[in-house]
Amino acid sequence: MQSNEIRLRFLKFFEKRGHKIIPSASLVPLNDPTTLFTGSGMQPMVPYLLGQPHPLGNRITDSQKCFRAVDIDEVGDNRHTTFFEMLGNWSLGDYFKTEQIEWMFEFLVEEIGIDPKKLYITAFIGDEKNNIPKDTEAGEIWKKLFTKKRISAKEVEIGSEENGYKVGMQGGRIFFYDVKKNWWSRAGVPDNMPAGEPGGPDSEMFYEFTEVEHDTKFGEYCHPNCDCGRFLEIGNNVFMEYKKNEDGTFSKLPQKNIDFGGGLERLTMAVNNCPDIFEVNNKPILDYLEKTSGKNYVNNNEYTKSFRVITDHIKASIFLIVDGVHPSNTGRGYILRRLIRRVLTKGFMMELPDHFWIELVEIFLKIYKEIYPEIEEKHSHIISIVKEEEKLFEKPLNGIEIYSLDLEAAKLGAIKKSGIISILKDKNTASGLYIYKLFETFGNPIDLSIDVAKKLGFQVDEDEIKKAIEEHQELSRTASVGMFKGGLANHNEKTIKLHTAHHLLLAGLQAVVGKDVKQRGSNITEERLRIDFLCDHKLTDEEKKKVEDWVNDKIQKGLSVTRRELPLHLAEKIGAEMEFGAKYPDMVSVYFIGPVGSQYDAISKELCGGPHVSNTSELASIRDPEGNPKGNFKIQKEEAVAKGIRRIKAILL
Repeated sequence: MQSNEIRLRFLKFFEKRGHKIIPSASLVPLNDPTTLFTGSGMQPMVPYLLGQPHPLGNRITDSQKCFRAVDIDEVGDNRHTTFFEMLGNWSLGDYFKTEQIEWMFEFLVEEIGIDPKKLYITAFIGDEKNNIPKDTEAGEIWKKLFTKKRISAKEVEIGSEENGYKVGMQGGRIFFYDVKKNWWSRAGVPDNMPAGEPGGPDSEMFYEFTEVEHDTKFGEYCHPNCDCGRFLEIGNNVFMEYKKNEDGTFSKLPQKNIDFGGGLERLTMAVNNCPDIFEVNNKPILDYLEKTSGKNYVNNNEYTKSFRVITDHIKASIFLIVDGVHPSNTGRGYILRRLIRRVLTKGFMMELPDHFWIELVEIFLKIYKEIYPEIEEKHSHIISIVKEEEKLFEKPLNGIEIYSLDLEAAKLGAIKKSGIISILKDKNTASGLYIYKLFETFGNPIDLSIDVAKKLGFQVDEDEIKKAIEEHQELSRTASVGMFKGGLANHNEKTIKLHTAHHLLLAGLQAVVGKDVKQRGSNITEERLRIDFLCDHKLTDEEKKKVEDWVNDKIQKGLSVTRRELPLHLAEKIGAEMEFGAKYPDMVSVYFIGPVGSQYDAISKELCGGPHVSNTSELASIRDPEGNPKGNFKIQKEEAVAKGIRRIKAILL
């Protein structure tokens, strides 16, 4: 059974149990300040988990596209990917633990055929310090289900992950861990939670690959949370039932929520009893790369990592491009550029033909076109973007050939340094600092430089490279704090005002520059707003002045700001602004500014979760002698961030 069928079965399973299926949100989060990308299935659901009513009701299910840039350097083993899909189901104040656990067991065992003898469970051991009890209820529900299958379900209290390596499995089936492993809140463990924040225990499900031997380098004994590869987490049930009070204590929430997330690709591994996430999910890609390169995909040979990096990164690049990300040297664009260049680098190392990646795009198109038709719709755009990056990357690849000549010359003693930096650390070791400087100055891929040096018989001081990278990161750390945030940094009064001003700015740009102006990114703090938008030219001073005047005029007029829930087809019909590349449910939240005759003629109509002020006059901090609001909106800066994309930063005085 492959991932497309598992995805369909999951959604239909919960649809039969009263859940509404919602489409995946974009990989580019609109109103989440914590991350560049949507990295979990829960992320787009946070407002509803915190109490905002969902337009489609209190039972929701989906398959959410996710991307985690933090895992880029981890790709290469048999488990890590940057792009994945997270299957999810939510109960927003409806059913709770019993139904969730019973349904999940039924889905895993009966619906997709996982052997229950290979399933292991973790649950919350309790937090004595904060007077939060052990989740015995979850343990008992799981125990009954295993017992019905005539499977022993011994409970084992492990506590910390570190203790797990000391005590091992002990014949257990259900394992209780501490707050670091089996507690969920946005802030992490209970001690870190601010007053008013909800959280709760969770219960994870693990699949055992019995043929994988425990590796003692991770610890003396194996246990479900061991990293040796024998156990694979395939899903997590979060029971959001507590709230932190002002005095630091915890009490039960009046509305209890369920938040389940399960990795689709990992579930596919379990269903097929295959411990390699690439082999079971991307076989057509691996087959093509084997055939084209003449090299075999086997675990832990010299090309294994290249196979996996190419497969994961081209897939992630396709989905990022579809969701509106453009390669650049900052933010999301930098991540996309890095992914594409790693694909090209590994292709160079495997001696793949020019434009080899085009066939990979075609293969992924065939796999995903039914569930994600936008890939087919934007096929030519994907090809165009990657081709342009390929052309830009020719120079760094040529730089690799120059580095090879430098090493040969240094080996013969013809040269020792390039500038003030030694090419070799000693006669047998290539300088890691020189490799890093080539990357920093000319863009030479570090992986490729290391590979070239090793093929010429040199060792490489990789610790020196790591140190140089860390020093660079530390140097730029304070300057870059917050630069990768999108959406609202918080929900205080200043930020909310700037959020409404952001809507006015987009409408003003469309009124002055043209209707082709479309938003491609945003970031709002309490100091300023930022918008990235499609525009084929630098704004003139006259255009910027007209936009400022337009926004200030609307502030002075004191226009109403209202929210309505509308059917998606109606929101589209009235021309409401929508996030590029996003999919929306059948019912959506739309904010209107300034109805003229009717709300559908408003000057601004945007799909948005809020929050906003109720009247544009609230944006004015300056009043005339009669007390009327005076416009105080000011554009601070306008600049290019990528080809065809401009950025404006603006403030309210």
